[in-house]
Amino acid sequence: MPRSAVAIALPPLEFEAVRDHLAEAGYDAILVRDALELKTLLRSRDDIKVAILDGETDFDATLEMYSHLHEGDRDIAALLLMPPLALGRMDIGGKGYIKDEYFTRPYSAESLRWRIEAMVIRVENVSAEFTTEGVMDADLQGPAERPAADGLVSDEASSERKRGKIIIVFNPKGGVGKTTISINLGAALQIRKRQRVLLVDCDTLTGHIALSLGLESPRTLARAWREAAKSGKEESIAQIAAVHNSGLSVLRLASSPLHTEILEPTRVVNLIMAARDSYDWLVLDMHPDYGPLNQALFSQADRILVPVTPDVPCIRAAVQFREVAVELNIRDRLTMVINRFNSGVAASDVQRVVALSALARVRSAGMLFVRASDEGKSAVERFPDSKVVGDIETLAERLMAGVDADDSLGGGLAPRERIRGSFKGLFDRLTAQVS
Repeated sequence: MPRSAVAIALPPLEFEAVRDHLAEAGYDAILVRDALELKTLLRSRDDIKVAILDGETDFDATLEMYSHLHEGDRDIAALLLMPPLALGRMDIGGKGYIKDEYFTRPYSAESLRWRIEAMVIRVENVSAEFTTEGVMDADLQGPAERPAADGLVSDEASSERKRGKIIIVFNPKGGVGKTTISINLGAALQIRKRQRVLLVDCDTLTGHIALSLGLESPRTLARAWREAAKSGKEESIAQIAAVHNSGLSVLRLASSPLHTEILEPTRVVNLIMAARDSYDWLVLDMHPDYGPLNQALFSQADRILVPVTPDVPCIRAAVQFREVAVELNIRDRLTMVINRFNSGVAASDVQRVVALSALARVRSAGMLFVRASDEGKSAVERFPDSKVVGDIETLAERLMAGVDADDSLGGGLAPRERIRGSFKGLFDRLTAQVS
């Protein structure tokens, strides 16, 4: 049974392409040719969650259709196809917590499907948390007290639904590829594996996920909470996060390290934990420190990926983290990703020295990542057939399958007494390479 319906005012050939992708996701796509058809449709059906309007072909007709979406008490999110210069003629934004968005030609039907998916998730979350009379404090209500929302699953069914998994990408040394792996792992899960993914930039000092994906000045969690302090209206992550063209939801904690006092660790963790009901995977790119926020997030992670490049400083940092993880009681959640593995040092040597199992290996392909970032895309989108994207897709597949290690490395981990000797041998080899 379709989850929701989407009204689409696009030319017939474009409608057919978009309809096919939405049908795969379980949405009922309905073609509307003019404002009268849309008005009639909205009167006959109450399951229209989003409408796609073509303001580039006939802007005046789009204005009339847009008015029907927000007529009276009706508040339906719009995804508008229009030239950016035309945005000033229209009050984009919706009412209350319903947020309109826009896109431009050329576009792919698949990317539009993921935009719609994210918008519907946001709309349905709003429906579950708010009534027409005001904000409902879901945190203070028991399951039986929460209001029913048309089209939503029951509390009983919701409790049976699989909750999203939290994947942390962390190494206490910078420059080892944490952000690159986070972005492209998220994109592989979203685009290749049809998963709902939230990508969180937890690095309030040097984080650049939004910039790498071409998202200029996205709304941050810190800003949303400052606004909530004035309005008294709390929002979920699905409402705050920006949506990339690939369908990835992206949350940035703060835009400046000078304004993070509102990001109290327990509150951040609670909000991220609540978001597990809206996404299949939550990928967290972390700042390289052991501060209170990172420790609080470590404790809730399902898996902590440790990117390790075959160089002595990075390997030392990974060994340090492994030892700290024992004290934090999270050692069993750590798994290595050997990054830039094709640099002359055997991946099996790195695995033995660090004494962590390796889940996957990602080859060196710096320029591909740079070129993709320059276009505001992941390498998964920009270079889908490249070998490095194949490496990342393998990582995504192993996470989904619950695999613990890359069996192709063989040999297992070295006994503790051999680790020191292995490290010295690796150090000598790396020194020789530098020389």
